[in-house]
Amino acid sequence: MSLGFHSAIGFEVDLEGTGNGRCRVHGKIEQKHLNINHVVHGGVYATVLDTAMGGAVVTTLHPDEVTATTSLYVEFIRSARLGQVLTCLGTVTRRGHHVAFCDGQITDEKGTLMGSARGTWYIWETNQKKG
Repeated sequence: MSLGFHSAIGFEVDLEGTGNGRCRVHGKIEQKHLNINHVVHGGVYATVLDTAMGGAVVTTLHPDEVTATTSLYVEFIRSARLGQVLTCLGTVTRRGHHVAFCDGQITDEKGTLMGSARGTWYIWETNQKKG
């Protein structure tokens, strides 16, 4: 599924790998993803991890709820290179009434761990009264 910012960088949500507190995102590293050292820019990892982990939270929401990232800690373990296919799996580790905690991992096509993250998402009801 290609919606949102992640699709602008060429990554897609895998609907078959998404649901019940999990979300899978995948894409191929292209020239536009590289930094001046010819390896993937850290912002690509951060975007893909945020997308997968946030997507995992979305699968737990009630129809009147929305969510947004409140913190994201990313670890850059290995540098991806041009042509590599990356897959990111985000998983909700705990969902409360207003906060969800998630883990995410990026792997290459061989299953090698490339990056990981932890984060929190705030959840609120869209029909809450203001003021």
